[in-house]
Formats: sequence, C-alpha cells, structure tokens
Amino acid sequence: MAINVLLLGSGGREHALAWKLAQSKHLDQLFIAPGNPGTAACGTNVNLNVNDFESIRDFVWTQNIQMVVVGPEEPLVNGIWDFFKADPVLASIPVIGPSQAGAQLEGSKAFSKAFMSRHNIPTARYAEFGAHELEAAKAWIAQMPPPYVLKADGLAAGKGVIITSDQDEAFKNLNAMLNGSAFGKAGQRLVIESFLKGIEVSMFVLTDGSSYIILPEAKDYKRIGNGDTGLNTGGMGAVSPVPFVDDTFTQKVKTQIIEPVLKGLKSESIAYQGFLFIGLMNCNGDPYVIEFNCRMGDPETEVVIPRIESDLLDVFIALSKTALHTVALKVTPRSAISLVMVSGGYPESYLTGKAITIDYTATDMLLFHAGTTIQDQQLLTRGGRVFALTAFGDTLTEAQKKVYSHSVGVQYEGKYQRSDIGDDLLQYA
Repeated sequence: MAINVLLLGSGGREHALAWKLAQSKHLDQLFIAPGNPGTAACGTNVNLNVNDFESIRDFVWTQNIQMVVVGPEEPLVNGIWDFFKADPVLASIPVIGPSQAGAQLEGSKAFSKAFMSRHNIPTARYAEFGAHELEAAKAWIAQMPPPYVLKADGLAAGKGVIITSDQDEAFKNLNAMLNGSAFGKAGQRLVIESFLKGIEVSMFVLTDGSSYIILPEAKDYKRIGNGDTGLNTGGMGAVSPVPFVDDTFTQKVKTQIIEPVLKGLKSESIAYQGFLFIGLMNCNGDPYVIEFNCRMGDPETEVVIPRIESDLLDVFIALSKTALHTVALKVTPRSAISLVMVSGGYPESYLTGKAITIDYTATDMLLFHAGTTIQDQQLLTRGGRVFALTAFGDTLTEAQKKVYSHSVGVQYEGKYQRSDIGDDLLQYA
C-alpha cells in the first residue's frame, strides 16, 4: 500500500529528506510545505506555514495525507504533535516528531539541563538565570574559569550560544541577552555553563518511544570562518562518518546518554516518537552532552540521510507502529561531506535576490537547496545559507576533493564558503 506524505519545512534539511522519501516504494504522493525550488523536483510544494496548524489540518484531511514528517523545530516546540493527537479526525495520522513536552529538550536549555541533572546524564556544570538576575549571573561567572559559555534558553535559530574568554565581554553579552536586545525573548532566560574541552560530534537517534535506532553520526562546522573562527552560524558544512566515533565511544553514548534519556522520558510520561539529535563533546574518549535537538540537524541531514541505504519511509512506518526494533538500518561505509554556500555578509546582514548559475555535470553529487527562490524563471538567492553541496568518496580526502572541485559550478554574486570543511578530521583518517 502506497501512502501520501506531508513534509513540513523549506530548507536544506527538508530537501534532503524529500529527496530520500521520493525514492520510497511505499510513497504515493509527497507534499512539501512550503518547500523550495529543490524540493519541487521531489514532490509537490504547498504554500502552507509550518506553524499554521489549522491550515495543515485542512490540507491533511482534504488530500488524504497518511503521515506527517516535521523537519524544523518550531512547529514541534509549538505542539503540532499534540494538536494532531487532540483532534479526533487527525489522531490516527502518525506525526514523525515528539510531543510539545518532548520538544522542550530543544525548546528550553534550562529544561534540558534540569532533565539531564535528574537522570544523571553527563553534561557541563551549569546555572540558569532570568531577566532580573543580572548581578547573580555576573557573580556566577566571576567564580568560573574561562572560557565562559552563555546559552539563550529558547530557540534562536542555531545562533543562541556565545563563548568568550573575556570576562568583560561575557558581562556585556549577559546584559544584552537578559534585556532582550541580543536574542529577544529566547535569551531573557539563559544558561551559563562551564567550558568542555574536546572535539564535537553530532549523533542522531530515531525512537518510537520504546526502541531506537542510531543513524549515521556527523560533525558540523558552526563558525563562519576557517579554523572555526568568527561568528556562530546555522552551520557551514558537515562530514559523516566521523573517524573517532568507534564502537567503544558509541557504546558509551548508548549506555550513558541515549538509554537514560529514553528511560527518563518514559518515566516522566513524555511522549517522544521521532528524531533526537544529540550534540556531544568527546572529552578524552568520554561523551558529554552539549545540547539536544528534537529534529535532524542542518546541514548534518545533508550528509546523514544520503548515507542511509534503507527505505526511509519504511523506517518511518515501523516507527509509527512502535516496531523500530524490527529495523536493520543499512548504511553505506563511504564518506560524505557537505559544503554550505552562503550569501555574502551572513550570518549578519546579507543581500538576497542574486541570480544563480549552476554548471556541473557530476552524477554522484547532490545539490540541496537551502535558501533559493524562483522569480520570472530565474533561480535567485533567498536566504543566508543558499545551498549544501554533498559529495561522496571512498575516503574523506576523496570526498573533500570532489566537493571543492565541483563547488565552482555554483555561482552567484557574494557567494562565500569555508575552504577547510573536514580538515580537522584528516588526522584520524
């Protein structure tokens, strides 16, 4: 039996998911809301706002949608899963994503840290402060060794983290966050953490609430400049697999983090059926949680999903039937690297509406649209992150050479990309 699927979102993550879902033997029709010019080649784009639950409900009903896959975090934090479960007509339609309570693992850093504390999950020492606790926050920083890690409590589009070794700069950022000028309401409650020294890795779990499967891991590159310098961005590239993630490290993640998280969610009666993104710091071989996300990462999705050889919709159907324990995920051993191309000036002010030309013929490359639009039959830039170009290789070095050699085939005024994605992992290869 083939089913109709609605995928919510419009970025590179959603293009990668749409590309994969479109290959499924179980798929009848794929709709993407609102989608982008890239997803239009995988299914039918629909002009729906991901947070307009009533309009989504009407579309699901009229188009006989039998599964909803949620790409971005905002509708999850806003409770789309709960909205479906509370509607007699929609309650039987699977939503791939956690409940509003489960999404608080991403929606509130304070909730997430307290949850980890309750369930003995390894993470950095922390304290939380509200809008009227500036002096207490300063006092907490004053007794800490630098660097200082400041995190906006709420959603800040992947940019709500400030790391500085300068105490005066930390105080300045504290003030800007708590008074709302830095991240708006998202930063008016914040978490201050001790700094974890190590190398980052992102691990991804798909759970049906009882069992789980681990997806391919990835490492992303958050800062705008080479050598991880400059401002934080939504992500400038990603690599999968990550050479230092071996069986020993993975086993520690399973027993110390994944299983305690899922056990904790169940013990607190929090419904969670979907993706769990675990941002980790590898500190001398031991995993510590930096953050949780309630959805797949971007641009990590653009390397993780293409490495999965299994039918993704098959996996989602098993999840919806609480049967993930029956799934044996097939993953290619090949390396994938995704290079993000951004608009000049990103992540600060940048220009859009620049004409794009695409000129390359490689058949083993994937170009995922992240911030594009079409006007008068011309492809134009629309966002800060414009494309994610993904290449494969038998080795990381081979994939890296391919992605950079072919990236010149995508051009637009102001185009910028890092030139060192994957360099730091070559020492492990």
